[in-house]
Amino acid sequence: MADVSPDKAQRQHTAAGLVIFCGLMVSLIVALTSLGVWQVERLSWKKDLIARVDQRVHAEPVPAPTRAEWNDVSRAKDEYRHVMAQGTLQNDRETLIYASTALGAGYWVITPLSLADGTSLLINRGFVPTDRRDPKTRSEGQVSTPVKITGLLRISEPRGTLLKSNDPNSDRWYSRDVAAIAEHRNIALVAPYFIDADATVNPGALPVGGLTQIAFPNNHLVYAITWFVLAAMVAALLIFVARSEIRSRRS
Repeated sequence: MADVSPDKAQRQHTAAGLVIFCGLMVSLIVALTSLGVWQVERLSWKKDLIARVDQRVHAEPVPAPTRAEWNDVSRAKDEYRHVMAQGTLQNDRETLIYASTALGAGYWVITPLSLADGTSLLINRGFVPTDRRDPKTRSEGQVSTPVKITGLLRISEPRGTLLKSNDPNSDRWYSRDVAAIAEHRNIALVAPYFIDADATVNPGALPVGGLTQIAFPNNHLVYAITWFVLAAMVAALLIFVARSEIRSRRS
């Protein structure tokens, strides 16, 4: 068998390396382009979501889902629906949730609403500042007669926040965890969602309703452009290397 010359071996080694390099670059281009396409699809989904939520928020209130409908309530289908419910507030079972709002630091006041069918809904009646956490300092808002509540349907927020967990034993709450609050306050037959009350529920009194923050970060177009630009840069690098190799071989 004839020996392979050093020059030929070097050329074979270089060719193999070039093939591997080009294969990796093509794979990277495909991956980056796929990420860009995915972000374009996410952009379309996000725009549709924002449009649907905006329609729900500004629609006329409809009856809140009843016990027979609880199992069908979902975040995708129902969150931020404008709903209404009538009943009696159980002010002696209210729960305070730590909150930071446009009005400053304080608490959300979560109060069970007893309905005519024997079930209950948790109502986020709104915000109170720290110095008004004691119900005695806001007695005008402790309504004992039957009321009609309108507001936005919200889905339970289990366990707590990313930074702090709910501590029922110490009665410290950082998120509106319907099941945990109901268990701690001994509230039977409670709906699996809660309602953020409208600003009109307590006009001129505490708590202050209507402070629901509805914000959906929409950076998908920026992400899509980023992935496509990176794919183009890798493609440009691949073309440059391929042309350089071709010129080298011709010379």
